[in-house]
Formats: sequence, C-alpha cells, structure tokens
Amino acid sequence: MQFFKKLLKKSGETSFENQLINVLGIKPGKELLYRTALSHRSVKETADENNERLEYLGDAVLSAIVADYLFKRYPYKGEGFLTEMRSKMVNRQQLNDIALKMGLKKLTFYNKFDNSLKGSQIFGNTLEALVGAVYLDKGYAKTSDWVLKQIVIPHMFVDDLELIDINLKNKLIGWANKNGKTLAFELAQEKMEGSRRLFTINAVLDGEMLAQGKGYNKKDASQVAAQLAVEKLGL
Repeated sequence: MQFFKKLLKKSGETSFENQLINVLGIKPGKELLYRTALSHRSVKETADENNERLEYLGDAVLSAIVADYLFKRYPYKGEGFLTEMRSKMVNRQQLNDIALKMGLKKLTFYNKFDNSLKGSQIFGNTLEALVGAVYLDKGYAKTSDWVLKQIVIPHMFVDDLELIDINLKNKLIGWANKNGKTLAFELAQEKMEGSRRLFTINAVLDGEMLAQGKGYNKKDASQVAAQLAVEKLGL
C-alpha cells in the first residue's frame, strides 16, 4: 500500500511539473515556489502560502525587464515615450489577457465558486507571481530571457502598441463631445484585494454602461474601461 501511495504521489508531482513545462516552457527547480505562485488567497490565506508576495516581487522584476528591453529597442527615444510604452505593455488588462492565452487559468488554484473572481484579473496577478517565482528559482538573467521568449515576443506586439494612443480616455471623451453624447467614468466599486485596493470604473454612455475596467488606481481602471469602450464602439 505504501508503495502505491508513493507511486501516486510521484505521478501527481510529475503531472504538475509537466503542466508547468508545457505552459512556461521551463523546468521548475523549486516546485513549491511555483505552487505558491499559482495559489490565490481565496484558497490559501496566509502570506507565506498564497501568491501575493510573489506578485509584488514579480511586478517589480517584470517592470525592470520590460524597461531594459525598451531602453535597448529604442536608443533614441525619450523618457516619456519609454514610460508610456512600458505602461502599455504591463497594464493590468494586458497581463490578464496574456495569462489566459498562456493557459494559466487551468493551473491557478483559486475558489472557483466565488463569483466575484470570475470577472477579476487574478490571472494577470498570477502571471506576475510566476515571474517572481522564476526570478527566485533561476536568477535575473534567465528570468529576463524567459520573459522575452514566453511573454514579450509572442504576446506583446510592440509595433502595434507603439501606434496606440495610451490616453484612450481623452480620445473617447473627444469622440463623445463631437457626436453630442454624454460620457462619464463612474466609480462602481472599491475593495481590498489582498494588501492592495482594487478599483472598478464604469464607462457610461448616455446613461448606459458601455464598458468596465479594473485597476489598482482609478487612472488605470479608467484607461482599461476606455480601451474596452473604444474597441466596443469600433473606434
């Protein structure tokens, strides 16, 4: 009996490792790190078991890697352009979309019965936590290579992002004024998500909700709402 328990345990570990390899493209050295990175606080409450600390670390590491990438890609561009491009690449909505495309939803441990999580951006947060885990497991140089190979190049279409006006909120307001429509950005919800405050902003056009954005500050949430509204209107 003990033999079969060990065999089943080993099989489960191998399965998890294989899933990580398939999704991340690297073999984990410290498996517990990755389990923690994939554990949302809805299933693991304590700080040493859920992914919020790794998310904090991964956010900083990802930002540094993207900043370095842009600095080298655009040697003659100024600080304002570089900052704007970085914002386009690592905004909350973008990271959540990339995480879903990578298949992180299947790997993330979270309370699937909590309806409030269905429309949230926990998978983008999980992606940041995984960046933190890779950094602790592999070091900065290998993490930088991994981020460029698995996230930036296949999912962040930099040439297209360069053409996008980051201040879509102003663009949307200008369109509404030109067409005699009433547009407002309203705070729909403000709540704590772990140690950070999460804002939900509605873009309301002529009294009806057009789009909804979430972010860790009102400006980011408004920009996400504006981006979704612009796409919905075909602008």
